[in-house]
Amino acid sequence: MFTEQDWKLFRAKVADWQESHMDKLCREYIELLSREDNPSEKFWQLDRRIKEDKRSPGVQIRMTRTNFIYDIILLISDGVITVGDLEDFSDELKKT
Repeated sequence: MFTEQDWKLFRAKVADWQESHMDKLCREYIELLSREDNPSEKFWQLDRRIKEDKRSPGVQIRMTRTNFIYDIILLISDGVITVGDLEDFSDELKKT
């Protein structure tokens, strides 16, 4: 079982993690739109990317206390955060 402090810390940090991830996505979108491709090609590439990216836990996540360890695992596996971002969490959570 994870601590109450882990849950509170997760809730405090997740918004910043998501903002950082969405900032990265926006820079990628700008790069995509700056290419020399046809406007229609850029539009449809961007449309596909946004549809895919909206499903990322780095963009939206359903937070529940019972599942927050799985949310952390998803954030790590999607590259939104690294294990290093968990330094303030309990040893048990980091080990898991």
